[in-house]
This record gives sequence, C-alpha cells and structure tokens, in this order.
Amino acid sequence: MEKYHCLRRKEQEIRETAELKAILEKTQYITVAMCRNDEPYLVTLSHGYDEKQNAIYFHCAFAGKKIDFLKANNRVWGQAIVDRGYVQGSCDHLFSSVQFSGRVTFVEDETEKRRALAVMIGRLEREPEKVMAAQVTDASLAKVCIGRIDIEFLSGKRSQKAVAST
Repeated sequence: MEKYHCLRRKEQEIRETAELKAILEKTQYITVAMCRNDEPYLVTLSHGYDEKQNAIYFHCAFAGKKIDFLKANNRVWGQAIVDRGYVQGSCDHLFSSVQFSGRVTFVEDETEKRRALAVMIGRLEREPEKVMAAQVTDASLAKVCIGRIDIEFLSGKRSQKAVAST
C-alpha cells in the first residue's frame, strides 16, 4: 500500500492493520470524497467492510450526482471515525480514525451483490438472516446498485487520552 503522508504526532499513528480494519468494521458511516473536472463532492454512506475482499461495499440509486462523479473518476478518498467524545476542561477530543483511498467498481455479478448485501445487513441488523430472506430476492437485486471500493491505501490515527495544552 502506498504511503501518502507522515503524521506529525507519531504517537497517535495506528500501525496495526488489524486495528485499522476493526475501525472500518465498527463505524456506522464513512465519508467519501470524489472529484470530477476539478469539482469536489463529498458523501456520507452506510457501508459494509469485507475483510476478505479488502473492500468497502455501499448501496445507492442507479442515477444521481454520486454516480455521475464516480463514472467520470472512480478514485475516492474516504474516512471512518469512531468518536469517543469530547473531554470537558481539556479542549481535547478522543477518537480513532481511518483514512483510505481506492477505486470504485459497480458490482453487476448477482453472487457478489448478495455477498455485499449480506455484509452490510449483517453489521446493521439484529436478525440478518431473517432480513436477508425477506428482502434480498432476485427482483430486489436487479433494483439495487452496489458500489465496491477496492482499498489501495489505509492509515489511521487515534487520541486515547486528553492532553492538556498550555
């Protein structure tokens, strides 16, 4: 994986790949930036991280601004944050975050669409099997657009304790 930047505060860097992946699995949403003709666009997405594929799945409509941008330029930069809260009196915020880059592909294979939906539903639903059986049908698969971000770069940072600055 390519290195994009060096952190100024090395003590906050997350170096363990397992921890970076755990953050992607844990977060409810990711924010993804894209660009078309020097025009930036930013979206927040619910998602599912598939460790075996090293990919992030999301679902969306077949048409719209996001689709237009991604068809023009499939490279994205994204972020996932676990917010651990503001620390009163110390002007500090505790968090873990992951930055990632990759390329988006729209999934057409029915088997992969099912797997992607299973990953997304599995992390959100208390009874994912019941939801999958009721809602993931051949007809519903034809109506859903699934995007896959193939991750090319991961980095992370965390603040675990308040550091009172003077």
